[in-house]
Amino acid sequence: MATVKRCIMDLGSKYTAWSSVSTLIQKNLVMKTHNPARFSLTEDGLALGGRLESLEGTKDGPEGDREARSEGDEEGEEEEGVAAVVDLTASDDDEEKEEDRLHPTETCAAQPRSVVPGMFFSGKPQNVPSRNPNSWSLLPGSYEIILCVDFIETTGGSKHCKQELVKELQRNGVSFDVRKLNVGDFLWVAREKVSPVPGQLRTPVGRELVLDYIIERKRMDDLCGSIIDGRFREQKFRLKRCGLRKPCYLVEECGKAASHLSLPETTLQQAIINTQVIDRFFVKRVQDVRESVAYLTVMTRYLNKLYQNCTLTCRSRELEGDGEDEEEEVEERGSPSCSLISFAEFNHGAIKNKCQTVKEVFARQLMQVSGLSGDKAAAILELYSTPLSLLTAYERCAGETEKEKLLSSIRYGKLKRNLGPALSRTVYQLYCTQGALT
Repeated sequence: MATVKRCIMDLGSKYTAWSSVSTLIQKNLVMKTHNPARFSLTEDGLALGGRLESLEGTKDGPEGDREARSEGDEEGEEEEGVAAVVDLTASDDDEEKEEDRLHPTETCAAQPRSVVPGMFFSGKPQNVPSRNPNSWSLLPGSYEIILCVDFIETTGGSKHCKQELVKELQRNGVSFDVRKLNVGDFLWVAREKVSPVPGQLRTPVGRELVLDYIIERKRMDDLCGSIIDGRFREQKFRLKRCGLRKPCYLVEECGKAASHLSLPETTLQQAIINTQVIDRFFVKRVQDVRESVAYLTVMTRYLNKLYQNCTLTCRSRELEGDGEDEEEEVEERGSPSCSLISFAEFNHGAIKNKCQTVKEVFARQLMQVSGLSGDKAAAILELYSTPLSLLTAYERCAGETEKEKLLSSIRYGKLKRNLGPALSRTVYQLYCTQGALT
């Protein structure tokens, strides 16, 4: 077996203590967290440390260590059931078999099952933290940025405009892929570069991570129709919950045609402003499909430059709360790494008609109330997650006046403003007279 490399080397040496960190992380012996980086032993690393400590206990000093390694290399013998050499390059299965052979009377329960607190050391980031067994990373140069276009943008509707969209993207040399997107019209993925495998007919499918940028494209006539039938508010709600941090609306003007729509132009302009100011979406206004493609082209080139030296790691939406306080802003922090969700998980989580929880249905019902935005609905849901909980709260109130003011003091948004008595009264009246929330 290959011997373990020494972690402490002479100054100026090619190998230093950090030379082995990436190997330890890959072997799931060390876990990296925080920025600046902190490192801690995993459960496997802690168990291996115990084995190394017991090995050192069998010999006194460096001379005994060299003697033990010499005996292991030349004679292949073991003393007191402990291996003279530990192989870090062995597979996980080999390590498990080796551990069972060395400690036949011990069980896994005998080993500590948590990371040792305080066992950290900081240094230059070399890799991305592995917070769960399903975490994986894409290193710089191992992936390419691809623009994903929803297939609805290339089929149906105005065939001329949709063909022009594809032709303009091809003319600008943009790498794009047409696929079904369950939310949004355009987004970007980091696709792993793969090579053909000898002996296999097809090239393996590269893994994909979704960048934090998603675009919903709206023509003025489409915006008018979506406001009338209620799709506009629902789309904004779904974009906020899709797991991507940089949603954007790409609004195409209709010129003089806007004056012939079902809603006044002032109403449409006000809806756009509310989307930018109140809902805090980035809004880009263009004149036609050619300007839309120009914007997509510029964004694609910008993202290629932004992520060219970045290590990307896969995160799960179920663990999103763990990273809210340290939300990665690549362009602001110049971080060499960031966490993204996989395309498969993103698209599955954005299915429109999938099974929903009571809380999700209740949120959609609340947002049907005039003046009740997504932030306000989320604030109500923090206190009353189901219609039954809200009904119980109303029943506990002493009188009608108290019931009407029940929701008025709830704070919402970053500014923590109150919902106010008017909106609270509206929700209560709808609840009582129309059964809108039951």
